[in-house]
Amino acid sequence: MSAIQLKNVSFGYHKNQLVLSNINITVPQGSIYGFLGANGAGKTTSIRLMLGLMKPLKGKVSVFNNAIKDSYPKYLNRIGSLIESPSLYGHLSAKDNLRIWSKYFKVPKNRIDEVLELVSLTDAKKKKVQAFSTGMKQRLGLATAMLHNPDLLILDEPTNGLDPMGIIELREILHRLKEAGKTILLSSHILSEVEKIVSNLGIIKDGSIVFEGSLDELQALRQQNLEVILRVSDVNKALAIIPVARKNKEEQGRIKLVVEQEHELPQIIKQLVNNGIDIYEVRPKAKNLETLFLSFANENNHKNNNKNA
Repeated sequence: MSAIQLKNVSFGYHKNQLVLSNINITVPQGSIYGFLGANGAGKTTSIRLMLGLMKPLKGKVSVFNNAIKDSYPKYLNRIGSLIESPSLYGHLSAKDNLRIWSKYFKVPKNRIDEVLELVSLTDAKKKKVQAFSTGMKQRLGLATAMLHNPDLLILDEPTNGLDPMGIIELREILHRLKEAGKTILLSSHILSEVEKIVSNLGIIKDGSIVFEGSLDELQALRQQNLEVILRVSDVNKALAIIPVARKNKEEQGRIKLVVEQEHELPQIIKQLVNNGIDIYEVRPKAKNLETLFLSFANENNHKNNNKNA
């Protein structure tokens, strides 16, 4: 079952200039979904469509398997959101800010202390928000989004302004929420951090989805076309043994090669050893999320260039 689904959705402020072009997004219920893309790629626009703040030019937006146009604004009771910077009253304390929202959401007063504890702001609950750091304001914004105990959290760039410790704390909070059965959509351009949190990913570039899948599917992609550096006793002899199709080349006394699948590497090493070549180093160049993101983006550009040719 999906918590959010965008099907063939396009949006633009002018019909001839689309911000989103025929995108499809599925956020599985109970997942932490990383929505990735550079600034201006279309992340915030997509999120506003999910929240019913804007209407698509075409396509269907559904939340909890109900079309937004048929259930807005009733379904918003099941959603908490933090879009860019939180809206807070600086002259009030953290607890007083939440009191205002608690009346709007009609939640019991004891819920305020629960969410303050969740985001580690109990000790600062009487402190005026204008004295908060950026990270503390982000955490209070998250507390506001969680106040009515929603089933789905939509967070747009929640790590903005957070120091490394604040990012780690946010990661721990999100994991606890997932364990409690919440679904979380997390948009970000900080790829290395998102990778440590999410179970599913969607990558958007220039208003188009260039990848969507689970973290396991991403890991499988990492094992394809793996780049490896070998340091051996006889470079020339090794180059003669390794098939040319491996795109191997010498790099400062080492061999740089690409294997199509990770399981092929042990076979190559065994072949070299059997031919009397000593191997001093085997160093795979790990594909991190940023590397894969760039490869998706470049592949998408290549496809678009072919279409235009």
